[in-house]
Amino acid sequence: MDCCEKKNEIKVEKEYEIIHLAKTKKVCPMCEDYSKQQASKPVAVVSCEGACLRGEISRQTANLICHSLAKDKTVRICLGGAFTKDTGQRNLVRNAPKVLILEGCFINCASRMMQGVIADLKPEVVIVDRLYEFDTKLFGVDEMSYEDIMQHSKTAANKILATL
Repeated sequence: MDCCEKKNEIKVEKEYEIIHLAKTKKVCPMCEDYSKQQASKPVAVVSCEGACLRGEISRQTANLICHSLAKDKTVRICLGGAFTKDTGQRNLVRNAPKVLILEGCFINCASRMMQGVIADLKPEVVIVDRLYEFDTKLFGVDEMSYEDIMQHSKTAANKILATL
């Protein structure tokens, strides 16, 4: 290996974080049944699941879209299940005609996670905290009322659905 090859190798290592994720043989039969039942829906919706306010609003937005406003054409994905094991949830993402990833903020955790396990994934990524007005200094879920969280989630969901 010459010096140029070594520099390129180091650069590649800095662009990716290598993780060691323990494999599991455990499979949830209810999740697998859900995945089979939902497989014909054209839009798989993955959401940030962050514990901060932005993650909570993204999560609630995904729930409104998938379980209320567009339940006939969308399926809600379990980010943990899709990321950590190659079973039904990941297959829903892999096989959906359209993948919509809702990010709570600009860090894009959910889309980076899913692109790490499905290399050719080309999702539509929406940064949800850009779709509603709020005090951007707020961080914790407890810093905003549940009613305001749900109102922001509804605002974001309606804006997203207008583009589907």
